[in-house]
Amino acid sequence: MEVLKIFTNKKDGNLAYHVNDKKCNVDRNREALKKYGFTINNLRYMNQVHKNRVICVSKNSLKLIDECDALITSEKNLPLMVMVADCIPILLYDEVSEVIAAIHAGRNSTFLNISKITAQKMIKEFNCQPKNIKAILGPSIQKCCYEVSQELANIVKTSFGEEFVNNRNIDLQGINKKQLKELGITNIEVSNHCTKCTDDKYFSYRLISDTGRFAGVIELKE
Repeated sequence: MEVLKIFTNKKDGNLAYHVNDKKCNVDRNREALKKYGFTINNLRYMNQVHKNRVICVSKNSLKLIDECDALITSEKNLPLMVMVADCIPILLYDEVSEVIAAIHAGRNSTFLNISKITAQKMIKEFNCQPKNIKAILGPSIQKCCYEVSQELANIVKTSFGEEFVNNRNIDLQGINKKQLKELGITNIEVSNHCTKCTDDKYFSYRLISDTGRFAGVIELKE
């Protein structure tokens, strides 16, 4: 068993149907993910709604999982995909219990503890041990560029801590890392690549609102 995981970029094209793109283009871009070894005909993805609903999926699940922001599976050859353009794509995996998850951690979902809820579900329903869960927070908008209203900045200070606020800029990566560490998960890799200002490698909604989506994809391979 191995865990196959990747964060795509603009070279892989737009992977979302809900943006201004032709379906045939998205189909072609998704099909091309086979070059990384993914079982694309089994791909499961979400209608992401910026909340904290977590769904466990199997080969009997629909391809598109409606109204959720995280997927978990223990089935082999069933890739999970999260699509983003500034939000944090988070991949969790436990190689001991053989469980994986894909999380869409935007601002609202982060405030609603999406990372913690997903990891708790892995622990409770799949008998994962926190020490065995590894987390990767992929490229996303960073605290250097993520400016919000003063009201939201104050909410972050009150709810999560002053260390996650610099004037009106907030640190979503730090908040998600805090949520995971509170459960005893310490093997956490965080990308420092800001989708808005680092370069033009990834789609950024804040930079160009009419843009595509890149993805985090994870799969348990037999």
